[in-house]
Amino acid sequence: MSKRVALVTGGMGGLGTALCRRLHLDGFIVAATFSPSNHHHPEWLAGHRRDGMEFVAVEADVADFEGAGRAVQRLLARLGRIDVLVNNAGLVRDSSMCSMGLDDWHAVMGVNLDGAFNMARHTIEPMVAQRWGRIVNIGAVNAQRGAIGQANYAAAKAGLHGLTMALALESARHGVTVNTVSPGYLDTRMMHDMPPHVLHERILPQIPVGRLGQPGEVAAMVSWLVSETAGFVTGANLAINGGQHMC
Repeated sequence: MSKRVALVTGGMGGLGTALCRRLHLDGFIVAATFSPSNHHHPEWLAGHRRDGMEFVAVEADVADFEGAGRAVQRLLARLGRIDVLVNNAGLVRDSSMCSMGLDDWHAVMGVNLDGAFNMARHTIEPMVAQRWGRIVNIGAVNAQRGAIGQANYAAAKAGLHGLTMALALESARHGVTVNTVSPGYLDTRMMHDMPPHVLHERILPQIPVGRLGQPGEVAAMVSWLVSETAGFVTGANLAINGGQHMC
């Protein structure tokens, strides 16, 4: 059997990079999507090539249904299969409800929820046809607990797990599992771009283990979910948030 193929959306960000590297080490051929506005993908590819890691880059606006379909078809034409989809692409546009514009709502829904639907819709049929597949949707702790200024983001990520459960029921008999992984706050550039007092006085005190999560820790959980040994897990929402929210 040829090597299995994993597709990671938003694969060139902080968490996306950790996911791609871990799945590569697990033996997958790994493809990473990047948005049309990302002009740094050659450097990302070259940097990993120097580490001995070869990735496939796929330009895709996941919020565009037809564009997502074309990206999937290009990948299938090149590699012949897609075995794993990790819906990791995300967007935040935070503001209070009183000041949130409709464009902010639709933009966040478009990437975080519509994007996951679009990519799953175009990859589920090849998985069903081969009677094996894994879909992992990256959720968020704030979908479970809420967050001030994130009505759009929390709603999109909460809806994402509804998609997970419905698709898990539909695809289980075909050998395809679908799960959500919901990280808490991670040690990525986005967190360190915020004012230090926000991180140390507002965010870290909410996390019982007293630190940010590492992207590699989330990648390790995803690695297990897409393995053969996790075949009895589907429709689950796995929290990895340092105890910030327990359910």
